[in-house]
Amino acid sequence: MNVISDIKVNTTPLCIVADGYGLSPGVNEAIRTLLSEGKVRGTGCMTLFADWRDEAALLMPVIERCGGAVGLHLTLTNFLPLSGVQPMCSFRRRLTQSFMGGVDKGKLQRELDAQLNSFIDVIGRAPDYIDGHQHVHFLPVVREWLVARRDLLISPRGNSPWLRGEPDARLATSLAQRAKISLVQRMARGFNTEMQAAGYTIKGPLTGFYERSKPNGFADALNYFRRHAPRDAVVMCHPGHCDAILKGRDRLIMAREVEFAELMRQ
Repeated sequence: MNVISDIKVNTTPLCIVADGYGLSPGVNEAIRTLLSEGKVRGTGCMTLFADWRDEAALLMPVIERCGGAVGLHLTLTNFLPLSGVQPMCSFRRRLTQSFMGGVDKGKLQRELDAQLNSFIDVIGRAPDYIDGHQHVHFLPVVREWLVARRDLLISPRGNSPWLRGEPDARLATSLAQRAKISLVQRMARGFNTEMQAAGYTIKGPLTGFYERSKPNGFADALNYFRRHAPRDAVVMCHPGHCDAILKGRDRLIMAREVEFAELMRQ
C-alpha cells in the first residue's frame, strides 16, 4: 500500500550503499562484486572481526578502481567487542540502556575508538562516511562520541566523514513499514541538527527499509525508492552469499542472496 503523499518523484540514480562489509567472507565477496560492477556506491565496514585486515586488503583495490566510498559501520550489539572480552548486548537492551539509563559511556566510547582505530590502522585514513549496525550511530552516546572525535576525523584537506542521516517514514513502502521506520525516526530525532552543528555533512534521508523476512519484495522496494526517494537519499542494502560464518552471525540469510541477485540485475 502506497503511503507517500508529499515526497517528490526522484529522477536521479539511487545512492545505494552496502552495509556490513567484514561480516563474513560470503558477504564481503558479494559486496566487492557489486562495487566492481557499479551496482552500489560504497560499503560500510565492520572492523571488529579477526579477519578484518585480510578482507580490507581485498576490498581496497576494488575501491580504488571503482571510486566507491568506504565507510565505518559502527557496531555495539550482538558481537564480541574489540576492546574487551564480554559479548555486546542485544539491540533491545542497548536501546533501553541508552534512553532509560544504565549506559557505561566510557566503556562504549572505548569500543567506538577501537573500531575507528582499527579502520584507520588498516585503511590508512579516516572513513569516507560513518553509520551504524542497527542504526546505533543515532544513540546519544554515539552522538557524543562523534562530536568529541570530529577533529580526529578531519583530513588534511579539511574534509570529514559524512554521516547517514535520519530516516523519513513517508518513504515507507507499506503501513507496517511506516510504523517500523517511525520507531527508528524517533530514535534518530535531532541527529541531523546536532551533527550539522558539530560540523558534519549529513546525507539522507536514510531509506532501504523493507520486510526482509519476505526478500522477494526487495525488487519492488528498490523500484519504489527509485520513484519516490529524494535526491540526497541514501539507500541501505544487505547483500551477501551464504557461508558457515554468516549462518552464525545473521538470521535473514536468504534476503542477502536475493538482494545480491536483484542488485546485479539493476
